[in-house]
Amino acid sequence: MASSDRRLLDLIQNTPEVDLLLRSSFGFDIHRKQYGEGLRLASGAPLEVIAGESAGGAYFLCAEQNGRRPVVFASSEGEGGLLADDLADALEIIIGLKWHDCLSFSGGGDVEVMQISAQHLQRTRDKYNPDIDNEAAQVAAALSLSIVPVTDLVIRLQAAASKTEPDYVVTDENGQAFDPLFGEHPEPRHGGWR
Repeated sequence: MASSDRRLLDLIQNTPEVDLLLRSSFGFDIHRKQYGEGLRLASGAPLEVIAGESAGGAYFLCAEQNGRRPVVFASSEGEGGLLADDLADALEIIIGLKWHDCLSFSGGGDVEVMQISAQHLQRTRDKYNPDIDNEAAQVAAALSLSIVPVTDLVIRLQAAASKTEPDYVVTDENGQAFDPLFGEHPEPRHGGWR
């Protein structure tokens, strides 16, 4: 594990309030590592599970490349792909953006559609947790991360997910490839964005 990744994971482990915020508000739980047995990249390269989320998905570190370990996400519904080039980038996306829904409503990976989705999702996120921006700032300060504007996070997320093929395709224990993270719909089917 690259030293910066180990340092971040150790900081989360050793800072209970940050660990709790990541788990409860941002869906990044370092204690939930049971998912992902047998998952690997299509190349055969192993994945190291580092965290899970309540819906059964998991975050993985890939083998080091150019001093960085890319982060891959695999959902319990069989979607998977590249989230970020390293753990710090992934955590900035996780605390700053409802990233999974942004990818789900991406019109197949269209960055403009993702920008519209992100704006709707931010309003929903703020409505359900009015303190979310303060919580993100607390996590960022504790982990020496940046608070990045949503529009920039969407660009980073779209660029990373677009690089999933061919090197970051997730496969199960039978070699079956996961579906891409990009959803085909531009907005929720029932009622659209409200």
